Amino acid sequence: MSALGHVRVVEMGGLGPVPFTAMMLADMGADIIRIDGPVRNPEDPHDHIGPIWRGRPGVELNLKDDADRSAARALIATADVVMEGFRPGVMERLGLGPDVCTVDNPRLIYGRMTGWGQHGARTHEVGHDINYLAANGVLRSIGRRGEPPLPPINLVGDFGGGGMLLLAGVLAALVERSRSGRGQVVDAAMVDGSALLMSSVLGWKAAGTWQEPPGTNAIDTGSPFYEVYETSDGGYIAVGAVEPRFYREFVDVLDLPDLPDQYDRQSWPATKKRVADVIAGRTLADWSEAFAGRDACVTPVADLETAVDDPLFAGRPTYVRVGEEIHAVPAPRFSRTPSAPPTATPERADAAAVLARWARRA
Repeated sequence: MSALGHVRVVEMGGLGPVPFTAMMLADMGADIIRIDGPVRNPEDPHDHIGPIWRGRPGVELNLKDDADRSAARALIATADVVMEGFRPGVMERLGLGPDVCTVDNPRLIYGRMTGWGQHGARTHEVGHDINYLAANGVLRSIGRRGEPPLPPINLVGDFGGGGMLLLAGVLAALVERSRSGRGQVVDAAMVDGSALLMSSVLGWKAAGTWQEPPGTNAIDTGSPFYEVYETSDGGYIAVGAVEPRFYREFVDVLDLPDLPDQYDRQSWPATKKRVADVIAGRTLADWSEAFAGRDACVTPVADLETAVDDPLFAGRPTYVRVGEEIHAVPAPRFSRTPSAPPTATPERADAAAVLARWARRA
């Protein structure tokens, strides 16, 4: 039995955080059907290729068609959870808003994922990960000194501050429902979730240990002990020697005993230059050997292909190959209800067949 084998989910097809949440729920065993609408704008990506689509089939329904909309409503009425990532008001205009669906199904957890939230002045603004991080101060905090802010791919808004936030809300609502017997709406917004990820930085700022401009602090590439350095052969090593005991090991391997005090901010630029020059004098293999077995928090920077086949992950693989694709293994890992290994994306399903199967389990 998987952790969520008893949970039925309807995923309203989209991109980004909702598919990510659905992938996580499917990995944990949830029975999910994804409702995909017909392609409306050929400029938008609509393929369902890759790990984020694993674990659940899709069914195409045109929600502007009465019969297809009725089929979607019937599925939602039988589900434990529905998740959607449309702009506020879209599901209501389709006749599938929480005011309708929670009457059909009072136990329904209705997960809503947006950039700006369901209420507020920016509710109907378009945007992507980078826009939400720009607005709430997160993007301005990521970057090297003297350089423009650096977008962290779409990991912070879409997935860390979006999909993971929705996942936490849905799971919490399911736990609460086990006591109350009632569903509720979960309003998850990327602008909120990415702000929550800044909690430690906000604490350091309040304590006066986080300063402007970005790129001048201990863990934002301002210091010499939390940085990425290039080796002589074009490789890179990542250094995270934050604690003094790890920094002493780091300095010892570099053979730089006369460096200034670790937390002397004024010396950081000069120290970083000295460290970079030393590291640039040897190959990645040389440094990997030099730091092997040393508690210095130094790690060679791997690309994805290298990471998949890294023998150091042999006892606990982080990635697996599924056909031609690289998949991250399901996480977290459960002792009694382990997630199944990733498999290829399922084929299309039939809405009536899913509804009949769910009805038998009701």
